[in-house]
Amino acid sequence: MGTGLTFVPSQCHRFATFSARSAASLPQISLHTPVGDITVSEEDGAIVALDWGWGRDQAETPLLLRARDQLHDFFDGKRMDFDLKLAPVGTDYQRRVWAALCDIPAGATRTYIDIARVAGGSARSVGGANGRNPIPILIPCHRVVATTGIGGYSGGDGLPTKLILLDLEARLAGSTLPF
Repeated sequence: MGTGLTFVPSQCHRFATFSARSAASLPQISLHTPVGDITVSEEDGAIVALDWGWGRDQAETPLLLRARDQLHDFFDGKRMDFDLKLAPVGTDYQRRVWAALCDIPAGATRTYIDIARVAGGSARSVGGANGRNPIPILIPCHRVVATTGIGGYSGGDGLPTKLILLDLEARLAGSTLPF
């Protein structure tokens, strides 16, 4: 299979490479969502960033249009997975953590300790990698929770954003949130 991310374990572990240019200088497309405005950036045919806020310069490349459409479908409750090539920049460890996040099914959660068992390191280092995830939502760091509850979230408005994403996915999967 390709290097796309579809939340299918066989495809999540192969990320493309990204030159680490600033996302603001790359082709990007913005959209309104229930978690606020988001901007998706691409480089060399792969998604490299998803940021909160509206981007300055908008581009309608085939990949960005596909990403926009898939995100709209996700937030409209019409899809649970994404078929997009991703190229997150990070250390080898961060990329292992992000790949492990892709194995968490929509509608489910895993603890920081669960991810540490898969990717290595500690629960704290998993939290650090989650906080540096350059492509949240598409790399589902919101699905990682603390053993004692919801845990933290650095995207959007923080915990309210995490709860919106988890609730949406739980409803799509026909389940309920455990908190």
